[in-house]
Amino acid sequence: MKYFFILGNNTTLSLAELSAVFGFDDNSKTEIINPEIFLLETENNFDPAELIKKLGGVIKIGIISNEFNFDNQKIIAEAEKLIDTNYHGKIKFGISHYGNKQLNLKVIGMEVKKCLREKNISIRWVTSKEKILSSVVVEQNKLISQGAEIILIQKDNHVLIGKTLAVQPFKELSFRDYGRPARDDLSGMLPPKLAQIMINLAVPPLLARRGAGGEVIILDPFCGSGTILTEAMLMGYKNLIGSDISPKAVEDTEKNTAWVKSKFQVTNYKLQLHNKNAEELSKFIAPQSIDAIITEPYLGPQRGRVDIKKIVPELEQLYSNTISEFKKILKPNGRVIMIWPEFHISHIAQRITPNIDNFKIINPVPKKFWRNKGIILTDRNTIVYGRPDQKVWREIVILEK
Repeated sequence: MKYFFILGNNTTLSLAELSAVFGFDDNSKTEIINPEIFLLETENNFDPAELIKKLGGVIKIGIISNEFNFDNQKIIAEAEKLIDTNYHGKIKFGISHYGNKQLNLKVIGMEVKKCLREKNISIRWVTSKEKILSSVVVEQNKLISQGAEIILIQKDNHVLIGKTLAVQPFKELSFRDYGRPARDDLSGMLPPKLAQIMINLAVPPLLARRGAGGEVIILDPFCGSGTILTEAMLMGYKNLIGSDISPKAVEDTEKNTAWVKSKFQVTNYKLQLHNKNAEELSKFIAPQSIDAIITEPYLGPQRGRVDIKKIVPELEQLYSNTISEFKKILKPNGRVIMIWPEFHISHIAQRITPNIDNFKIINPVPKKFWRNKGIILTDRNTIVYGRPDQKVWREIVILEK
């Protein structure tokens, strides 16, 4: 079976996450069509609707049914086959086109609608101002359950045609982000989607090495409002430890984890919380007891004037001391997924360079994709994530013991 994945805004980060979750290597039957589209050919079964709930960097998952030269009649005939007409009620369909080739989607859509109506099928064509239907449009119009979103993907002079099987649960993600009882905008809020990606970069590779049935112990030593811990709870991880030097942060984490437990009926987990300094982790966490450390430390001031000459050495000292503690408590081959700040105060981006204490930085992207358009890695094999209007961007760093 050939599946397509519509990637998020940061192609490199989305691909790194998929590579970690599926265990891709250079021999895997995978392909990047463009910065938005990733293809996977596999005989392994997975549930797209369940998988996409745990993927922070994927917008849509679907299946490819055919490939041929651009031909409206072939597209129309294949689209008819892909639309599920067994639903009792009005069938809905939409069309999204990923590619630069000019296609008259109106002609295609009207013809598909006409052909189905001639078969006495009650049909509605869902349209948008854009040539790509958003996840919101697909979800709100119930295209997956009551018809189909037809996907057309340009590949050189050919078109791949398929349909969407699952879309990112945007309502639930927004609810988890803005509906939680404790938020702290001043200290910066890690988006749930990025937390999911970080967890996926850490844990699946460990499980692949140690056996999928094993359990891992996850630590967030700068837990803040608990986003990483709550997302790990929802993803099914059972052994969680959080710590923060701020009593308010620990209190916020307690509130948010209790809220997730109540709202999403998550009960099968163990959570320890500590109000401790991350530079003293080895004083209260046993040596070589942690499988994965996933964290966003203090990134420096988020608002107002930033004194780079002052903040950079301060953060480098904090991070160096903390990484030294990570080495003591992390199991052999354990992973650290850590965010470092990249300051965009002037025309030259300013990074920090802490001492990584004999850890090695892991490049999460298979070598076969390094030269693909949209894949951007720093000179130290890390991935930078941010928006043009942000002063502080995030550099995602994977360290392995």
